[in-house]
Amino acid sequence: FLQLGSNMGDRDAYLKNANKLIAEEIGAIQKKSKIYESVPWGAENQNNYLNQVLEIKSEFLAEEVLEKVLQIEDKIGRIRNEKWGERIIDIDILFFNDLIVEKEGICIPHIHLHNRKFVLIPLNEIAADFVHPKYNKTIGDLLADCKDSEKVEEYAI
Repeated sequence: FLQLGSNMGDRDAYLKNANKLIAEEIGAIQKKSKIYESVPWGAENQNNYLNQVLEIKSEFLAEEVLEKVLQIEDKIGRIRNEKWGERIIDIDILFFNDLIVEKEGICIPHIHLHNRKFVLIPLNEIAADFVHPKYNKTIGDLLADCKDSEKVEEYAI
């Protein structure tokens, strides 16, 4: 499962471009959530984010998917200035099957996903019964337990 986010420029176009490149370079998109809009998490004085979650089927290993994700972000024009800074595109690996990887440069499942409604709401839409391999809870249960109070709304194009 991949999470896409954008809060600069033509956010919708950046998400569509990311969808296209992911399908071409990483694997077939099996499911995709609606697009949601949310305030920036962990930062202020930024534009709202558009977020979407994709389920993909890939022949690549987790580290290879991460490398390809970073290449796609670069192709779309992401510049890394600051942690939680504004971004044209952000692509995070949320889950890779039931794999748990915790080492420098890669953490799967994503370390913060259970605390972020802007991730859990679209993920719940396409995979409510998927079980988090570390917490042994479904996405639906994680969403029900989530204390994040930031507003996440379906984006009307």
